[in-house]
Amino acid sequence: MESLWPRIEPLLDGVAKPARYIGGEQGARRPVHGQGRVSWLLCYPDTYEIGLPNQGLQILYELLNDRPDALAERTYAPWVDMEAAMRAAGIPLFSVEGHLPAGSFDVLAFNLSAELVYTNVLNLLDLAGLPVRSADRRPAQPLVLAGGHCAFNPEPLADFVDAFVLGDGEEVVGEITEVLAAADPPAGRAEVLRRLAGIEGVYVPSLYRPRYEAGRLVATEPIDDAAPDRVGKRTVADLADWPYPRRPLVPLTEVVHDRLNVEVFRGCTRGCRFCQAGMITRPVRERPAEQVDRMVREGLEWTGYDEVALTSLSTADFSGIEDTVRRVIEDPRHGERVSVSLPSLRVDAFTVGTAAQIQRVRRTGLTFAPEGGTWRMRQVINKLIREEDLYRAVDAAFGQGWRRVKLYFLLGLPTERDEDVLGIAELGARCVAIGRRYHSSVTVVASVGGFVPKPHTPFQWFGQDTVAELRRKVHLLKDAGRGTRGLTIRWHDPEASAAEGIASRGDRRIGAVVERVWRAGGTFQEWSERFDLALWEEALAAEGLSLEETVHRHRAEDEVLPWDHLSAGLHRDFLWDDWQDALAGSGVEDCRWTPCYDCGACTGFGLEHVVASPTPPAGGSQGTGQDLSTGGRVPVELVPARRG
Repeated sequence: MESLWPRIEPLLDGVAKPARYIGGEQGARRPVHGQGRVSWLLCYPDTYEIGLPNQGLQILYELLNDRPDALAERTYAPWVDMEAAMRAAGIPLFSVEGHLPAGSFDVLAFNLSAELVYTNVLNLLDLAGLPVRSADRRPAQPLVLAGGHCAFNPEPLADFVDAFVLGDGEEVVGEITEVLAAADPPAGRAEVLRRLAGIEGVYVPSLYRPRYEAGRLVATEPIDDAAPDRVGKRTVADLADWPYPRRPLVPLTEVVHDRLNVEVFRGCTRGCRFCQAGMITRPVRERPAEQVDRMVREGLEWTGYDEVALTSLSTADFSGIEDTVRRVIEDPRHGERVSVSLPSLRVDAFTVGTAAQIQRVRRTGLTFAPEGGTWRMRQVINKLIREEDLYRAVDAAFGQGWRRVKLYFLLGLPTERDEDVLGIAELGARCVAIGRRYHSSVTVVASVGGFVPKPHTPFQWFGQDTVAELRRKVHLLKDAGRGTRGLTIRWHDPEASAAEGIASRGDRRIGAVVERVWRAGGTFQEWSERFDLALWEEALAAEGLSLEETVHRHRAEDEVLPWDHLSAGLHRDFLWDDWQDALAGSGVEDCRWTPCYDCGACTGFGLEHVVASPTPPAGGSQGTGQDLSTGGRVPVELVPARRG
């Protein structure tokens, strides 16, 4: 295969950030293409600086390149200036390792981390020289795969992607590789897809047909014997078996999250009803502490970074987190001491001890997410954090020397009232007052985003707030916060939340909407300077759809949802009952400390939920200021389920 580099290099003087396109990072591979190796092009449908730190992509990159029957290179969405130059010069999408044309690979695999990148997916397929619709591709052209959190409602991209992977990718990419490698002499495209449908966690949309009555979806049914009635997710049982990435990529230019990232656990038992990630990644699987220590030590030696982020959905819930942070900071093998950041902090799991540890070297940013402005609202969403929990955490932070704290909230939650919105300003003002006990000048940033109900959560039946209503609430909050010096209110564009709702909650008909937005020039819709809701509204109207039908109306219990033929491991009746509890304002405890709620995550995974202690450690329960970061807590055990 001939490299496109001689044609690419002359373009770089005329574009912004040319380092996005050259490759050659520490940790990058230069695999040898040839007979017997399935070639994967891992595609992140956003710019290099957004996509390079993505842990999922880096894990699969190493895993595939470590296999004797596979290889992997990477590509990212070229920014609009580079895309224009490429199209003018007739240069297709290329890999950053060998600068090889995307169309020469066996597989194009997309990471779907956010719904507003969907138009970028189509743009990259077109830039690769492929028909955007899978039905139009020739047998010799690459298979198009996709995974990530958005794959749990793949229907808006069903006409463009050949197969989706639901859940963890570590094991399934090897099984897909084996299917493709065994297709020799090459099986027809349709036969390969039938074989892929036999892999647990793989959904092949062309083997299913949606059925509508009176303009409403009533079923999504298999039309081939190879397709199961319901596709379940893949779940890696033990993170200790997958200590990746071992050799993280070190960028040559500035990227977001430019630090060593080490995943400490997956899943969450907190049960926040708005949180799709917490629902679809169950059950909780912790990485052994000694493996975390080793990954941190080796990663810092490899990358040369002086900051490490311990990542998860709620890192302060990791068993013995304070000891882990202390060991990282005090390890003499690091030479210069490194700083530790905990990007996902629960205020009821953040202690003075944790604050003291992470500020010993450098005060990294602190963000807490109360989500709701009042205790009533937090009971509805099951984020059982009381005001005293927040104030204790903020006091610990300011007392240890921080002068800036960020708080994150959602607007447009189910049953939300104006007093819940105003409660955000009240919480922010109180946090400013706490900070001034320690410092004359402090900043509290209250960042609010418009709530989008996501698939496979208890709120999937909720009708999303309109743009006008979200704007009204933003103005109400801004007015309430004006009188507090030191409090800054920031908000996410309500119009972007509407478009996100279209892409995340729609059925297969939304594919035509996405295609219309793309053909109208709507790429990089996740970037505020490029976003345009009018493109989405016009596309909906052209397809005979509306925001009201797609996004704003409530769903009934017996309504067929676009993702009902896919399983995140959660029982539908569990989600519905939790939705009813939300409407009643009833919260439920973290299932680590209770008998099993039978959500399905453990039993569906062949495990049994066992509470090692019927009550949490001394200090209270979730929502009462309990310190969950101590090493003395007793977590839920997951043990093999009894058969028969």
